[in-house]
This record gives sequence, C-alpha cells and structure tokens, in this order.
Amino acid sequence: MIRIVKMTFDPDKVDDFLTNFDQVKDKIRNFEGVEGLELLNDKNNSNIFFTYSIWKSDEYLEKYRHSDLFKAVWAKTKPLFIEKAEAWSVENIVKL
Repeated sequence: MIRIVKMTFDPDKVDDFLTNFDQVKDKIRNFEGVEGLELLNDKNNSNIFFTYSIWKSDEYLEKYRHSDLFKAVWAKTKPLFIEKAEAWSVENIVKL
C-alpha cells in the first residue's frame, strides 16, 4: 500500500521542516511495516513537499499513525503548514 502526503509549508519554515525530517527519517523508515520512504519537493513550489511511503498493509500504517513516533513528528510538523495537509492511500495498478 502506498501513502502520499502533500504538505504546504510557510516558506520561512521550510528549513525547520527539513531539519526535523532529517532527524526522524531513519526512525520512520525503520518503523515496523515500512517498506520505503521518500521525500519529494514540487519543482515549481519550493515550499510544497510530498512524502511517498510504502507499507506492508493498511494495518501497519494505522499502527504508525497511532504511535508515539508519529505523534512527535506531527507535533513538530503541523505548526509549520500554511495549508491543511492532504493524504491519499493508493495501490499500484500497473508496474512499468
């Protein structure tokens, strides 16, 4: 299962986000059920980022979303937004 989260930050807070993400990315990657994690940056809007994560199942994602790790990461990330985050859970239909 793939989870994509779009985050739009206050341009003045992007460095704060990147510093925090750098500090927690390995913890997230090593969380039970995570098969991959990438951070993407919009080519035309330097304050828009996406996380692209691959999970063994919905259950593992839900465990993460209720974990102390997620709560700590979100507590530092959410105040940096200028727009509400958007998230999608998707499945790969065709692999090329």
